[in-house]
Amino acid sequence: MSEQSKGAQAPGFDPHAAWRAIRSDWKFILSTGLATGLVGYGLSHLIPPTYTARTTFISPQQQQNTAAAALASLGALSGLTGAATGIKSPADQYVALMKSVTLSDRIIEQFALSKVYDSKYMMDARKELGDNVRITAGRKDNLISIDVDDHDPERAAAMANAYVTELRKLTNGLAVTEAQQRRMFFQQQMEGTRDQMVTAQVRLQETGFTAGALKNEPKAAAEIYARTKAEVSATEIRLAALRQRLANSAPEVQQALSALSALRGQLTQMELPGTSSGNQDYVSAYRDYKYREALFEIFSRQFELAKTDEAREGTLIQVLDVATPPEKRSKPKRSSLAMLAMMVGIVGAVTRAVFRLR
Repeated sequence: MSEQSKGAQAPGFDPHAAWRAIRSDWKFILSTGLATGLVGYGLSHLIPPTYTARTTFISPQQQQNTAAAALASLGALSGLTGAATGIKSPADQYVALMKSVTLSDRIIEQFALSKVYDSKYMMDARKELGDNVRITAGRKDNLISIDVDDHDPERAAAMANAYVTELRKLTNGLAVTEAQQRRMFFQQQMEGTRDQMVTAQVRLQETGFTAGALKNEPKAAAEIYARTKAEVSATEIRLAALRQRLANSAPEVQQALSALSALRGQLTQMELPGTSSGNQDYVSAYRDYKYREALFEIFSRQFELAKTDEAREGTLIQVLDVATPPEKRSKPKRSSLAMLAMMVGIVGAVTRAVFRLR
């Protein structure tokens, strides 16, 4: 058994013999490593240099708006403040916007990157652009950095700055912030109410004015009617906003439904016909006009507050560091490539010396 075990171990690896072989060939190993290192360093000059330009800006933050207190005073409309929920991380949203297809295509067209990247299709140019651009958001400092790699230092800096410019243009056309969303919502409501108010005014003028209408004191009745109907419309809007976020069984939705039912009941009582049809036509037209006028005033006030909040928070992108043409290349790192080539050469020479023992 001992002879068989010795015979089985005989062709195995002998570390002492391998060490002796390496020591005897140390000059060859060292010269091979130096030679491959020099070759790697020389070949690195054949790789086109890459320059990296960086720009940094402060991510716009959504601030607490001044319309919240005003909406709260309107009762039913106060729920609209929760209709447009804020973004959990605004910085991530702006990073996603800069990585969007729309903004990428603008950068590609502006700098003719399809020719630069020798890409036949737009999707290939987008992929190449994505590989050469790194957009990161700081979790603690609220800064967004844009790093652009390019073989031309001037173009790298121009592309980095163009991302900020195009982001400004993109956000100005989108309702990104909560204030912008409110502004667009109340603008639509205000425009629709304005047209309805003009129609109600024409209808009121067509009814004429009679002495009997004066006895009905339409002004006081119309103001109460307008207030009630405005509350009905506001409650309906609040209910629609709540249903976008909550189920019908939610307490908030049920409470809004109960309030809406009660207000509609009051409105139905007010709309019961009177004794004189002619006077009733005038009173109804006057009520409708005052309702549209009150509703238009509510929406106008909220629209102006939303514009104020938008101007205050806006999408003001404050650039901290403007990208400038880099003076030194970022790639290739020739010393690292030379060290890697030298290590490969040394490993190859050591492997050759060890295998010569067999």
